[in-house]
Amino acid sequence: MKRSIKSIALVTAVVGTALFVSCSKKQDGQNAQNAPKAYKTVKVKAEDRTIDTKYSATIRGRQDIQVLPQVSGQLTQLLVTEGQRVNKGQAMFIIDQVPYQAALNTAEANLEAAKAAEATAKLNFESTKNLYDKQVVSEFDLQTAQNSYLQAKAAVGQANAALVNAKNSLSYTVVKSPANGVVGTLPYRVGALVGPSMPTPLTTVSDNNQMYVYFSMTEAMMLQKTREAGSAEAAVKAMPPVRLLLVDGSEYDQTGKVETASGVVDQATGSVSLRAVFNNPKGLLHSGSTGNIIIPVHYKQQLIVPAAAVKQLQTVHQVFKVVNKDGQRVAEGTNITVAPYSTGKDFIVLSGLKAGDEIIADGAGMVKEGALVQ
Repeated sequence: MKRSIKSIALVTAVVGTALFVSCSKKQDGQNAQNAPKAYKTVKVKAEDRTIDTKYSATIRGRQDIQVLPQVSGQLTQLLVTEGQRVNKGQAMFIIDQVPYQAALNTAEANLEAAKAAEATAKLNFESTKNLYDKQVVSEFDLQTAQNSYLQAKAAVGQANAALVNAKNSLSYTVVKSPANGVVGTLPYRVGALVGPSMPTPLTTVSDNNQMYVYFSMTEAMMLQKTREAGSAEAAVKAMPPVRLLLVDGSEYDQTGKVETASGVVDQATGSVSLRAVFNNPKGLLHSGSTGNIIIPVHYKQQLIVPAAAVKQLQTVHQVFKVVNKDGQRVAEGTNITVAPYSTGKDFIVLSGLKAGDEIIADGAGMVKEGALVQ
């Protein structure tokens, strides 16, 4: 009996010890979990910040004019080469002139014949008029002679018109540059049959003294700029000088100016097309090239927070403020509104924080609401 009591007492003591150890470990684990952790924090302050925003762009000459012949014939001379700079009115191609010269000669001969017929009709009319005044011929004869004279005069007018057309056709055999610029590709060679209805032009002349650079901006961004400026026209005028990043990664040495914005939103992309103009004194920019437009966006005295301090949940941006509760420093989740532009390293805060607020600066995605901050 005494041994049984001793055995029961021993078991009770062992179980009690085990429960005490287990509770102690559990309590230690909870204490460790609830213990303040060391986080990197920063106090938010207002700063001036300029952010460069990039937009894919396409470069075009101020004028890209297709050169098409106005008459048909065989190409007999090429007077330019690809890439050559030409002036307005400079001869570029010559089309076979023989048939057009012959047509001009025929038109000149027809005009001379018409003039001679007019002179004869005039003499006949004047003679008939004299006879009519002397009552030798009838009024019918006078009217007939007058009509013949008028018909001869009309024939002279027709011959003159045909002569002008023949001269123009002959002049069109010399295809001239429609503007100052640079010659594009030359798909046709001497001997090719060309004409006004051919699908491919003789060449393209690009006026590259100034270049147009086309790029697109999202509808939301354009809407924001329009609201800030009061109108789309004012928004375009308010845009700062823009820079151009070339396809090789270098920056063009001239700044440009945004001139126009399309009034139509592209339904496929949800964007608005804009056009900037750049001077091209060295001919470095070429029509058809691509690049990136860089538009600086200036923010004055705005709150800046590190990107690592922001927890993003779809369209919601959240930071963790460090606040004092019951004598302890606690992480409190706070939603913020950020500017649409970002450097990738920082966010510009438009609302949700004030200068002097202390926030957790790193690892926001791992912070839990209410965590104790050392």
